[in-house]
Amino acid sequence: MEMARADSFRTGTAGRSLAAPLPHGELHLLTAEQLARPAFIAAWERLVQTASEPNPFCEPWFLLPSVTQWGEADGVIIKAWYHEGRLSGLLPVVRSARYYGHFLTHAKGWLHPNSFCGVPLVAAGQEDAFWRDMLAHFDRCAGRALFWHLPLLPAQGPVNAALEQMLARYPRGHYVVAEESRALLTGKTGSAAYLEAAIGPKKRKELRRQHNRLAEEGALVFERLDDDAGLAEWIAEFLALEADGWKGKAGSALACAPNTRALFAAALSGAAATGRLERLALRLDGRAIAMLVNFITPPGAYSFKTAFDEAYARFSPGMLLQLENLALLERRNVVWADSCAVEGHPMIERIWRDKRRMVSRNIAIGGPLRRGCFRLLMAWETRPRRNA
Repeated sequence: MEMARADSFRTGTAGRSLAAPLPHGELHLLTAEQLARPAFIAAWERLVQTASEPNPFCEPWFLLPSVTQWGEADGVIIKAWYHEGRLSGLLPVVRSARYYGHFLTHAKGWLHPNSFCGVPLVAAGQEDAFWRDMLAHFDRCAGRALFWHLPLLPAQGPVNAALEQMLARYPRGHYVVAEESRALLTGKTGSAAYLEAAIGPKKRKELRRQHNRLAEEGALVFERLDDDAGLAEWIAEFLALEADGWKGKAGSALACAPNTRALFAAALSGAAATGRLERLALRLDGRAIAMLVNFITPPGAYSFKTAFDEAYARFSPGMLLQLENLALLERRNVVWADSCAVEGHPMIERIWRDKRRMVSRNIAIGGPLRRGCFRLLMAWETRPRRNA
């Protein structure tokens, strides 16, 4: 019955198959308009609940406004995979002629600079079938693309593990082209015990001193919100706070561009409506001097954005707010939290002790000639390099 509804989402003439049948299911290519239809969103939200691995950047409340802002310009197509009549996989994809500064046409999972995880949504238990069908599709419909690039996959996650197992059983050229390890919060202790283990007594004493000195400046209050009360005002306050700092001076603050401003407002509103949003703020005499946004996506969480007032830098308000953020450990439905921070971040890595390894993969697609060309690329990119 869901397949009858899904017919309207196929590209081209309604009811016409996208391509020859795939081994395990059907693949539909969706435009932005088709993606936003209520029937599809309902199926999408069911997939979110059954996905083997959470990815907030692929959920409706984040991906829809992302596609609204950049989808047409980037040529984004949503690949929706159906298994036995149910939406069981979803991945945004683009075709690009630019590859790390070179002209090399390829297909790739689509991310923009404010999305920090590229793992597709896949129904638990269907990971192997999803990858096999996606690769069968790319083999048939490679077009001018030399390979398929999959950015920012959690290396230890079940979706990447299924991909590695599938590639071992059905060999084809593939390699990790880039990787990063970013701060991860995990553990079974409470926040106080975690802090004691993560930071030495001298630094804890310094943080207490900074907190006390900051409290002498006025009424110091910590705020944690998980609803939409005053959300529009909170969003405007965050955008102004971030824009007043170094990001604003560098032109990289969310408020510096209409599309990132719109995305932030829409994503936070959507996350609040679905129970995914947590907002933290440190306020001095009612004015926010540090703010933080978490996306709660059980069994994980993503620390999406943070900002602080640089006029109070001597009190480390961002660090003090992160100490309060350790309460993520005490949530029953959260096992880990991804910092979304660059590797080597000087502040968060002093507190969050674990690492989350993210890998970006290239995979051969198409026939023998195309795969032969891919092997040349793989040999070049994986060649031994002398240390500088």
